Amino acid sequence: MTLLVVPILDPFAVGIYDAEGNLIDTYYGDTKISDGLIPVLRACIETYPIKTLLYVNGPGSHMAIKIAYVTLRTLSVLSDRPLYGCSAFDLNGGKPLKAIGQLYFVKEKETIITKKLPQPVDTAFALPACLDLASLKRDAKPDYRLPAVS
Repeated sequence: MTLLVVPILDPFAVGIYDAEGNLIDTYYGDTKISDGLIPVLRACIETYPIKTLLYVNGPGSHMAIKIAYVTLRTLSVLSDRPLYGCSAFDLNGGKPLKAIGQLYFVKEKETIITKKLPQPVDTAFALPACLDLASLKRDAKPDYRLPAVS
């Protein structure tokens, strides 16, 4: 089974997928990811035989992605479960994603850019009912895309 964390959603979401990539259970945080991720992960691991860890590694909120990465990387090392990252665009059909202000992350072919869009775009998405798990698994390192605020 695969555990998928989507830290860029508010509230953050966790999906449990079977070996065929079908969503079998969902958990939603009721607090900030910094406070709620570990209790949700504990509940998932106590309930399901999780073999693989997967998370949305960007683009999106630096802090939420960083917290998810550090937490899941630690769990990966301590429990000998592989950790992979996937793009938020893989889960929302390639629609623009909110960055900051009027800036959105936009995927143009294989390039992700930030683009100012004149009208707000509905960037909400949910955990997919089915995933092609093999095609999603990429390097787990965070993909922040925006420079740190100074």
